[in-house]
Amino acid sequence: MTDDPSSILVIEDEGQLQRLLQTSLEAHGYRAVVVGSGREALLRITASFPDVVLLDLGLPDMDGVELVTRVRQWSDTPILIVSSRDREEDKIAALDQGANDYVTKPFSMGELLARIRATLRQRMKRDGGDILYRSAGLEFDSQRREVRRNGEIVRLSRKEYELLRYFVLNADRVMTHEPALKAVWGPAQAHETQYLRVFVGRLRQKLERDPAQPELLVTESGVGYRLRTLPTT
Repeated sequence: MTDDPSSILVIEDEGQLQRLLQTSLEAHGYRAVVVGSGREALLRITASFPDVVLLDLGLPDMDGVELVTRVRQWSDTPILIVSSRDREEDKIAALDQGANDYVTKPFSMGELLARIRATLRQRMKRDGGDILYRSAGLEFDSQRREVRRNGEIVRLSRKEYELLRYFVLNADRVMTHEPALKAVWGPAQAHETQYLRVFVGRLRQKLERDPAQPELLVTESGVGYRLRTLPTT
């Protein structure tokens, strides 16, 4: 274990899965606390400020989306949904209310751990000021305001740069259309999804090895986009 392990609050009411998650997380060096209701979860988040929250949407006393909404009124604690609900509408509702990511049950523990690591990296990066981000051949340096692909400078328009910066700040997180549009174009353009589609296409033309089969800036079907952090070779 690390000297100061990251704390994870698991909000799950099914006993067998509670035990599995707690055992697995602790085996990988995390400090895990498990609660079974939304009421308990709100008390824990208020009292202990966990590093990551794993949230099942089907709680006995409160819908998980409502819990996300209430937490986001006062906290930016990362929330990773772990739910059997696999409809696009459910995913979009949770992400639009402020969840950071969404994993559908049944899931592999390896995938869940990777999502947790990505969420923790994102938070550290957000708290760290200047951004130096690398993924495969992409390099984003906010201090120099430079973007490189395989060592070569990539020329971006102001909006292209702002959109890429938004994705870098939220790397490995599924970003739905409305928050991205609000962040880059402003609240008045929150429903102009064609803006996002066009500019994502432009970024892919400039950054992807094969824009027709993107590896970095990928589409999460019916939900939004994700900038993937890939190994730099």
